[in-house]
Amino acid sequence: PDASSFPSGGLRATFEARGYTAWDPTSYAFLKDDSLCIPTVFYSYSGEALDKKTPLLRSMELINRRALRLLHLLGYTDVTRVTPTVGPEQEYFLVDQALARKRRDLTVTGRTLFGSRPAKGQELDDHYFGSIRPRVMAFMQELNEELWKLGIYAKTEHNEAAPAQHELAPVFITANLATDHNQLTMEIMKKVAERHGLACLLHEKPFAGVSGSGKHNNWSLMTDTGMNLFKPGKEPGKNKLFLLMMNAVIAAVDKHQDLLRISAASAGNDHRLGGAEAPPSIVSMFLGEDMVAILRAASMGRRLDKIERTTLSGSVQTLPNFKKDATDRNRTSPMAFTGNKFEFRMLGSSFSVAETNVILNAIVAEELELFADRLEKAEDKEREIDAILAESFTAHQRILFNGNNYSAEWVEEARRRGLYNLPTTVDALARYAAPENLDFFTRNGIYTEAEIISRTEILYESYCKIVNIECRTMLEMARRDILPAVLAYTAKVASGAQSRRELGLLTDDSAEMRALTRLYPLSDRLSVQIEELSDILRATRATEDIVKRAEGFRDRVIPGMDALRATADKLETLLGASDWPLPTYGDLLFSV
Repeated sequence: PDASSFPSGGLRATFEARGYTAWDPTSYAFLKDDSLCIPTVFYSYSGEALDKKTPLLRSMELINRRALRLLHLLGYTDVTRVTPTVGPEQEYFLVDQALARKRRDLTVTGRTLFGSRPAKGQELDDHYFGSIRPRVMAFMQELNEELWKLGIYAKTEHNEAAPAQHELAPVFITANLATDHNQLTMEIMKKVAERHGLACLLHEKPFAGVSGSGKHNNWSLMTDTGMNLFKPGKEPGKNKLFLLMMNAVIAAVDKHQDLLRISAASAGNDHRLGGAEAPPSIVSMFLGEDMVAILRAASMGRRLDKIERTTLSGSVQTLPNFKKDATDRNRTSPMAFTGNKFEFRMLGSSFSVAETNVILNAIVAEELELFADRLEKAEDKEREIDAILAESFTAHQRILFNGNNYSAEWVEEARRRGLYNLPTTVDALARYAAPENLDFFTRNGIYTEAEIISRTEILYESYCKIVNIECRTMLEMARRDILPAVLAYTAKVASGAQSRRELGLLTDDSAEMRALTRLYPLSDRLSVQIEELSDILRATRATEDIVKRAEGFRDRVIPGMDALRATADKLETLLGASDWPLPTYGDLLFSV
């Protein structure tokens, strides 16, 4: 009845309100809170998709058609369907609800806008995979039960790297169901947390100085005959289907780095990407040295038939020997091959996984179509496969990087290779509606031109609104909570100094004088920065052009917020514990 009240990116005027929903029969209806819930698609009156589900279903049909065509050309005629499968790992923080409610920034924005680092953070790595505390374990047990009731099969829970951080991983299912289930998982996490007196934080960076939270999107392709198209088999060098599939993904990621980066773009995720806890904003792929060697050999017309797997021994009689995996893990890589699937590690914890899987399905489908076109026309398919493997790997191997993605050397090397470096959401969004991307989406039937332009507008608007809300919340806290507390504490210290001066006990190096020497300039700076940031925000919000407004938030508002925070965080370390008006990082991270 009111489609125009949802973000529509200017598709229709506000008074043009009608929209339509329709049941997606591939996603099961379910009972929640005594209500029948039916997963649906959502369209405007003029037929544009307003949802994330429709483009995902379009991309799944696209890759099914094109993968089937290639498989049938290769002789796999018994396969009648190819389905993308996804397993999204969900990271989150749990903090005491009562403490969280005392912080306006956590309740309004989902992240702390102020807070000095505690004496202990995650330096000792003692939280990661450590013993789960009873209160958290009770939450996890109830969460599992609530998820299982809805057919969401949570498989693994553990402590993550930062204090108070945890992770849940589900069983792999089709991309559409995985997306629906992950949305439900985030909702139920928050509800169950409340019942345990906890607050579940899904922001990508709720605390500065400790690891943020991501959502690793594990993606693969399965046939209805039970075949994983990314499984190397015992002799991957001879497995031409596997070699073609790997080269299709490599080419797809290389050609569409910008779209994958956009699928992980948000104001929240900008705080996390490249922060020594997540991949950087430069898209690259990790395959491992052995897999690269197999693909390189295939591109040169040779067959590296088998990689010998080293046997490891614990050197203890009672312990078994075991074989090493063919590849190590590279947790700094945005797109890592992990044995029989690809793990896209850039997504933020609050994201829907829909857009990433729309992009993965569509870009790989395009490469499969190109391969199929060549094989269909070829007189000698075997020779044509060899030619495809040689040409594709040679053309796109620049996207492969097995080293440390955090290093400064990689940034320079990526620039030399001609890879995109889109450090912020605003940088990335400039590529979304680029002519070649509009052509890609419309040609493959994923989005219409109107749908992609509207989504670009929505993402710019979302970025501006989020930073605006954060800045206004920060100014409100600084004016109403922090500055009054600092002035009151300064007055208290000054009063004590005056009393000692009257008694003739005050000296230049007394505790009071040293405190006042630090407090006066910082409190003055805080007051000035509040007004400066307020002026910057007012001017930025008045900018009519949405792109220039977003650039203003990125280039002026966020640096102003960082400067204000730096001053407030210094003041936090100077005030007495009972005088600081907010629960500290130490309170929040170690209270559960």
